[in-house]
Amino acid sequence: MTEDDFMGNLYQRFPVTIERGLGSHVWDVNGKEYIDCMGGYGVALVGHCNNRVVNAVEAQLKKIITVHSSHYNKTREEFLQNLINVAPKGLTQVHLNNSGTEAIEAAIKFARKFTGKKGMIAMTGSYHGKSLGALSITFSQKYRKSFAPLMEKASFSTFGDIDALRSSVDSDTGFIIIEPIQGESGIHVPPDGFLQDVRKLCDEKGILLIFDEIQTGLGRTGEMWACQHWDTVPDIMCLAKGIAGGLPMGATLVKPEILACVSKGEHSSTFGGNPLSCSAGIATLQALTQDGLIENAAKMGKILRDGLDKLKEKHSIIRQVRGKGLMIGVEMKFDVKQILFDGISSGLLLLYSGRNILRFLPPLVISEEDISKTLESLDVLMTQEEKRRNVQG
Repeated sequence: MTEDDFMGNLYQRFPVTIERGLGSHVWDVNGKEYIDCMGGYGVALVGHCNNRVVNAVEAQLKKIITVHSSHYNKTREEFLQNLINVAPKGLTQVHLNNSGTEAIEAAIKFARKFTGKKGMIAMTGSYHGKSLGALSITFSQKYRKSFAPLMEKASFSTFGDIDALRSSVDSDTGFIIIEPIQGESGIHVPPDGFLQDVRKLCDEKGILLIFDEIQTGLGRTGEMWACQHWDTVPDIMCLAKGIAGGLPMGATLVKPEILACVSKGEHSSTFGGNPLSCSAGIATLQALTQDGLIENAAKMGKILRDGLDKLKEKHSIIRQVRGKGLMIGVEMKFDVKQILFDGISSGLLLLYSGRNILRFLPPLVISEEDISKTLESLDVLMTQEEKRRNVQG
């Protein structure tokens, strides 16, 4: 019996059973070691079994695990204070939940209540989650088509095209939601000036601007928030993935006047803000701000990007390299599935983003030595693939 006997066919599965992890490395049940460039889809932000996180969780486990938000808790209070201290200016109110999708769902509800408008504009290529609300503003038809009808008044505008966005706005547009760098669709970086222009448009039209920083936030791109690369602040910001060092947590940060319009009982979360996740969140923020992980993301990201650019010059099967910090996509000229499986054989865990894009979301603690080993392995994998293609072609 395996997990597949119980979990259905919901996930792309890879033939490796992970037993333990430390930093940017994991080991399978047979003791084989891997460099983890997948990072649990970006969740292992501060590294597997980060000492700060492990110690904080152990200490909290001995005190109390769950405290509903109808009661006060000092661990939750400390986490909220630490989060607000590093948040973009003006985002001083927080709804704590359990995942990125839940953070998005809260944002949709808060924006709709505050504006009284139903219109939602997302970007082509967007990904915001798979619950029905979040799915309504997720672009790909492969996720949407089986679950229609979705929420009404959702539309999509071309990512990076401010003129197209301006023409999409109407009198019932309540919010515009954007990933500062698109993740699921292939690591797409907006053109310079686009996010600033969107901010201006929202200010002109009285529209809320929501940034989905679930994948891009918390140091991933070499800044605490990806929107800092373009000096732009949203009205609502959604967080999750690595915010609690690997434990489930999501957060929706908002300007105070937005959350003030939501009445008691209109939105809540049973597990949101539980002390265990909050203790891990405190430790995660400490790791990011005190252990140089954001700076390391910028430094290691540049080394990885430079190495990937050199591989592009060597291997014609690479079409493009793009991204910021340790959020990088490598677009290939073919399906990358075989490279993913060959990577496992060579001790490298890789991630995909669509059929032909390798996505790199390693823990921010990754070392230059591991980057070098990763690049060496990729060089071999690319050479193998080119030989395979030549034989087939």
